Amino acid sequence: MQSAARNLADHPTASEKTELKRNLKSRHLTMISLGGTIGTGLFLASGGAIHSAGPGGALLAYIAIGIMVYFLMTSLAEMAAYMPVAGSFSTYATKFVDPSLGFALGWNYWYNWAITIAAELSAVTMIMKFWFPHSPSLLWSGLFLVIMFLLNFLSVKGFGEAEYWFSIIKVITVIVFLIVGFLMIFGIMNGDAIGFKNFTVGDAPFHGGFMATLGIFMAAGFSFQGTELLGVAAGESDDPRQNIPRAVRQVFWRILLFYVLAIFVISLLIPYTNGNLANSDVTVSPFTLVFDKAGIAFAASVMNAVILTAVLSAGNSGMYASTRMLWDLAREGKAPKFLAKLNNRGVPVNALIVTSLVGCVAFLASLFGDGVVYTWLLNASGMSGFIAWLGIAISHYRFRKAYVARGLDINALPYKAKWFPFGPLFAFALCLVVILGQNYSAFMGGSIDWYSVLVSYIGLPLFIIVWLGYKFVKKTKVVPLDQCEF
Repeated sequence: MQSAARNLADHPTASEKTELKRNLKSRHLTMISLGGTIGTGLFLASGGAIHSAGPGGALLAYIAIGIMVYFLMTSLAEMAAYMPVAGSFSTYATKFVDPSLGFALGWNYWYNWAITIAAELSAVTMIMKFWFPHSPSLLWSGLFLVIMFLLNFLSVKGFGEAEYWFSIIKVITVIVFLIVGFLMIFGIMNGDAIGFKNFTVGDAPFHGGFMATLGIFMAAGFSFQGTELLGVAAGESDDPRQNIPRAVRQVFWRILLFYVLAIFVISLLIPYTNGNLANSDVTVSPFTLVFDKAGIAFAASVMNAVILTAVLSAGNSGMYASTRMLWDLAREGKAPKFLAKLNNRGVPVNALIVTSLVGCVAFLASLFGDGVVYTWLLNASGMSGFIAWLGIAISHYRFRKAYVARGLDINALPYKAKWFPFGPLFAFALCLVVILGQNYSAFMGGSIDWYSVLVSYIGLPLFIIVWLGYKFVKKTKVVPLDQCEF
């Protein structure tokens, strides 16, 4: 009997060869979600947020978006702990809402991260030119594309380990920044106590009024994107019923504390009127400015290295998420069948190659002409993350309703999202406000700036065309609650 069991373990069945390897531990899941979020949004864009809306406006926007993300994470965790699949919210939308919505969400999410890979490759070239100003862009983008590809190609455990250590570097940087910042604020380090005087400079803490704060909602939303990677990674977690809830509890509070405390420290140490805050150059990153103020040598070089790690981490996570989503679409017959192939290490190689090629082509588009094609691609992907979040909120609302309609016990769920139905409804409403207010300033002048409107909102009509096109061709219908598959 034991010999037969050993043979079965050594020689996986045909069905097992079509499944991903469940090799991601709890620590990997926590850091994948954390690493997908802490990046250039915190290290660079946070300064621009403070400059535009003042410290109060920036804090208010980040706290509000943080609360929305919390509800989205708990919604996703409830579904992912119960039904851990790599297709995540695409699969949930297919089962609990409408197959056409699942199709559109899956392709939307794949496209979003595939284009993000190209954006990270562009960022890498700018970061490396800080140290090597006369080096060719293609050298660095090509090198880092190969590194990201290999990290994903070797095994899911290799990807998880790389992401774990990338995230550790970022977390340590933020913690050191917060400690140094508070020591400076209270005068323990580097002279006199600064206190709260910069918080009330000019018309702070709220600068520019409500519209300026609304504008920061968009920036805050972009900064938090990547938390939903947890749902995709659930399909390869070794114990999703335990690991998903644990990761959600840890990740959200860390992200919110990191963002809110970091913005609070920057606001107290650097007045929002400082023009350097509006600059996205690493040499005047708000983190660099604070470390410089503390007298730390080589602050710009250190932060450049950390931001390079953040960019590599985001590209690595993006390649993982988009590859898994494309593989799942192929497995469900919503993408070409050859993309559903797995190698003997459980890696969807064909989906990985296609995703890498799309990211590479999009990056090359940024090098030729004046980068117009690339700008349009990037703008089209800009809204994709918010659309994915909308999909999570809708899917969870329907999931819980269908669960009850089928007579199943709510208390039997491995993880139960709090404050239902307020959570998904609040997240849906706020997400919709952010999407519709994406470029409100284009409507504010005497006449509408139609080119600016088209560039900003192009992602929305593309999503709707894919969604309704699939619905029309396949004649799909909204799944009745009592017929949803569990």
